[in-house]
Order: sequence, then structure tokens, then C-alpha cells
Amino acid sequence: MMKVLDGVVMELQDLALPLLGDVIPTADPAVAFKDVAAAFLVGAMPRKEGMERKDLLAANVEIFKVQGEALDKYARKDVKVLVVGNPANTNALICSHYAPSIPRENFTAMTRLDQNRAQAALAARLNVKVDKVKNVIIWGNHSSTQYPDAAHATVALPSGVKPVLAAVNDEKWLNTSFVETIQKRGAAVIAARKMSSAMSAAKAAGDHMRDWWMGTNSGEWVSMGVLSDGSYGIPKDIVFSFPVVVQNKQYKIVQGLPINDFARSKLTATANELEEERTEANNVLHKK
Repeated sequence: MMKVLDGVVMELQDLALPLLGDVIPTADPAVAFKDVAAAFLVGAMPRKEGMERKDLLAANVEIFKVQGEALDKYARKDVKVLVVGNPANTNALICSHYAPSIPRENFTAMTRLDQNRAQAALAARLNVKVDKVKNVIIWGNHSSTQYPDAAHATVALPSGVKPVLAAVNDEKWLNTSFVETIQKRGAAVIAARKMSSAMSAAKAAGDHMRDWWMGTNSGEWVSMGVLSDGSYGIPKDIVFSFPVVVQNKQYKIVQGLPINDFARSKLTATANELEEERTEANNVLHKK
């Protein structure tokens, strides 16, 4: 793949980005991870037709073992790690296992693409620009069990800022079509273009790391897959998407949001899936 990578380097040079200082194309983890402050782990084994989830996890353990060990050995100890390659949540957990000298909370999974999709869908429904919609939440796994939650979101309308629930005024749509569309959006993109999301995923990865680095705006939160501390009754030690605020490069899970029965059922379902993935991943790890 080095020849392909050389083509990517050419494109990066040709973009003439004023902030881009240097590019080092390499297939050597020792070179790739040396002194890195931010790591975007994009590569993973994609799920193929007929592949069981345990087989997918087994293949990804091999990938994230190499990357975790390299991070542990060569990266800065305060490195911020964003796992993009799916299954991202459990891959982040696996990677942290192989990098014991780096704080586990420094390993995150990307659910920002799902948040951006949800924000865009609500903006389209309300006929406003996407930046007028704030505080949509993605709970759980970056999979079809995720729960896109508009219950705490707001929208800036010409008449003032309103809760999205009141502005949409269609709870059935929010609990069915909206949720299902966001849950299945990745599959819809693949069906349409025969490849996974590319530009939208890259934008979301940039959004995630920028907010982790620069902080969130006052009164706003973003969704990140982070190590659960038991908040909202979610089992500890799974990487679960929560709403977070960021200050001084440290994220904190937003606390105290009311969770209704419908939302609770969705959180439970996605947490159960992540616990199953963790069990399967641990089974693979213990065979090593």
C-alpha cells in the first residue's frame, strides 16, 4: 500500500494547506507513532458478508494490538487517541488494553459522524442551517443499536431558541423515522456509493479531535465514545457514547439529564451489545 500512500501524500501537498508542515508516509509503527500527541486510528478490518462479529473482532484484535503496543512504546503519554475504524467502540477498548502506560480515558471512539448526521437531519426537518441545532446526543455504540436523542436538543429559530421537541412537534417521527434513519445511515451510504462514508467521516474525525483539543462552547456538548464510569447506569469499562463537555483538553460526561422510559430502553439495548462485544473481545485476548 505504500505506492497508494505516496498518492495520498501528493494530494495533501496539492491541497496547499497553510497549516500542514510535513508528511511522513510510513508502514513502520515505530516511525508512525513516535512522539505523537494525537492519533487517528482509521484502519480496521471491515465486516464482510457472512462474517460473524466474533470473527470481525478477532481480526481487529490483531490490528489494534500492534497499534496499541506502538502507542505505548513511542507516543507521548498524554496522547489523545481517536478510533475511527469499526467496530470503533470495542476497538478503542482493545487498543487501550495494549497501551497500559497511557490513561484509559485517552482512548475514544468516534460517534461524531452520527451526531453530525442527526444534527443535519433535524436541521433539514426544521428548515434551518445545521449550526442552528445544538446538543443532539448519540448514546451507545457506533452501530445500528445507537440511540440518536433529540430530547435535550435546541434549535435557534427566527422567533428565538426553542427545544427541538417543541419545534418538530412530532414525537412519533422523532422516536421512529428519525432514530432509524440515523441508525442505518452508514449502511445507506454504502448501498448508494458502494463504499463506506469518506468525506463525512473525515470531517467528523476532525470535529471530534478539534473539540477535544480546543474545548466545547459554553452551554454546548458533543458526543464521544468514552470509557464508561457508570454514568446513567451504563456498565463500567465499556466504551460508550455519552454527551461530554471539554475544557483544558479534558472531557467530562454531562450529568443529570433526564432519561425517559423510551430512552432507557434504547440505552440498555446498545449497552448490552457493547457488553457482548467486550466479552467476545476478551475471549480473543485471552487466547493470545
